[in-house]
Amino acid sequence: MGIGTLIVLGVLLVVTIYAVMLYNNLVQIKHNVSKSWANIDVLLKQRHDELPKLVETCNQYMKFEQETLLKVMEARSRVFAAREAQNIGELGPAEGALRASIGKLFAVAEAYPDLKTNQTFLQLQSRISSLENAIADRREFYNESVNVNNVRIEQFPDTLIAGMFNFKPFQLLEFQEAEKADVDVKKLFSS
Repeated sequence: MGIGTLIVLGVLLVVTIYAVMLYNNLVQIKHNVSKSWANIDVLLKQRHDELPKLVETCNQYMKFEQETLLKVMEARSRVFAAREAQNIGELGPAEGALRASIGKLFAVAEAYPDLKTNQTFLQLQSRISSLENAIADRREFYNESVNVNNVRIEQFPDTLIAGMFNFKPFQLLEFQEAEKADVDVKKLFSS
């Protein structure tokens, strides 16, 4: 075997090792996106399970606020449907509607002193608020993972490997403008 053949084989070996490293890195990034979505999914499921308890507790005190309670349950159903279908495009707006209806529920609850002191209500309110914060944190991590994936599959030479092995971009979990805006507390109490 000549020196030229050894050089060609060496270059092929280096290129192959580099391509394998790129592929493995892209696989790891793809699985990070899946893992970050699974983290959100767990929290959404936990909140989904807590909301009926909150509505039932409020229902005992808020006999004249059925529309508010109904909006919470309708928004909960939309989030559940989007989550089950893993429809990221629908999940953002559904989350916005759910957060708004929960905010309205908590604001309306201020008018019911017995409800505000009910231990079950206070525990559920605290639990749901902590879940909301955890969901927000996980959405940030998910969007970062998606961004890393989407940038890498477009960068050269990663795009060659991504194209050969059919790596796809993921959709960001975007927020509605209303969800990013400051909350108008006065409006919550007056509506």
